[in-house]
Amino acid sequence: MKILNTLLVGLVIGLTACTTDPNSPGVEYMPDMYRSPAIEAYVDYGQEPYEVGEEVARAQRNTPSSRKPVPGTIPFRGEDQLAFALPYAFGQTPEEYERAGLELSSPLVTNQANIEAGEKVYVAMCTQCHGTEGKGDGALSRNGHIAGIPSYSDKLKDLPEGKMYHTLTWGKGLMGSHASQLSQRQRWEVIEYIKVLQVGGEMPEFDENGMPLPAEATPETKEEPKAPAAPAMGMGGMADNTEF
Repeated sequence: MKILNTLLVGLVIGLTACTTDPNSPGVEYMPDMYRSPAIEAYVDYGQEPYEVGEEVARAQRNTPSSRKPVPGTIPFRGEDQLAFALPYAFGQTPEEYERAGLELSSPLVTNQANIEAGEKVYVAMCTQCHGTEGKGDGALSRNGHIAGIPSYSDKLKDLPEGKMYHTLTWGKGLMGSHASQLSQRQRWEVIEYIKVLQVGGEMPEFDENGMPLPAEATPETKEEPKAPAAPAMGMGGMADNTEF
């Protein structure tokens, strides 16, 4: 029995020693489970400088890896996301800026969720210049780094949402593009909040569905019906119905 064990140990040592690779651990059980082939993303191994022949190249092209999208395609995840997947159709020129003001409108519904989401974006990305109330008195303005930032409730009171989006996308004047920092949806959300700043900055009242209540429907603005005026009394205490 001892002889058999000795032979088995010797056989194992002999098998593990039969390699010229100094980094090899010896015999490996199912090495393909932990020594996966290195596949670089977005590399077509069938093209130059990988000249390995068409048959091998075809097999390499079929190797699963990250693939570039087909030219002209757009990301699309549901009908409600289509407006945020389409390429921006307005160029980076003054003429296109004016056209955006006339033709471009928000795909979002003006509701509590979108306004509050826009407020979060505004606080994080816009207050440094435009100020918390949109009056152009942010930290960079107060410190003298950027002067002459207009107020949303004054000079920019009637700025169309299409021009706002165009500026966020391409930049305008001293304001650079925010397209790399904000998604298309975030740009429209912050515009929903800026529209609140354009009318004074006070958040509207919302109904149970999150829709803004009309200003005349809020309790503070309701007027009590006026009582009808008493008829003018003429001489003798009679109502004076004389028409002039």
